[in-house]
Amino acid sequence: MSRLGPEPTPITLRVNSREHSVVVTPTTRLLEVLREQLHLAGAKEACGQGECGACTVLLEGRPVYSCLLLAVAVGDRDITTVEGLSEEESLHPVQAAFVAEDALQCGFCIPGQVISAVALLRENASPTLDEIKEALTGNLCRCSAYPHIFNAVQAAARALQGGAADG
Repeated sequence: MSRLGPEPTPITLRVNSREHSVVVTPTTRLLEVLREQLHLAGAKEACGQGECGACTVLLEGRPVYSCLLLAVAVGDRDITTVEGLSEEESLHPVQAAFVAEDALQCGFCIPGQVISAVALLRENASPTLDEIKEALTGNLCRCSAYPHIFNAVQAAARALQGGAADG
């Protein structure tokens, strides 16, 4: 294993099922690589302290705050951003439900909300409202669109189970 010094070092990250060679310093955060080098703008910098969830991505299927992760610490694990959820031209059912349920408001927090909802629904296909609220606790919405967000997650759960995505 090569030693990481203060100078920039090349690493390979697996983001949205594609390998990317990037050059980072040992203190470069994953969020910075995603936005500045890979031009994936879904994860947002808001608090920079792991308190708001705007930067949430999936790491090996688990939601994590990318503002708190050093890029060199990710290794060869799978990273999924909101951009990696859709398939070709089709939105992921969670993304589609957020649109259908008008859960977007300003949209700043939505990528993180969607990522957390996807992680929840992969673990629990039929969450209760309380379970949805708990799973999204780490994602703050300044617009207070929570009722629409919770409705969207419930609609996505139904859609993923083969039911209607609406109402």
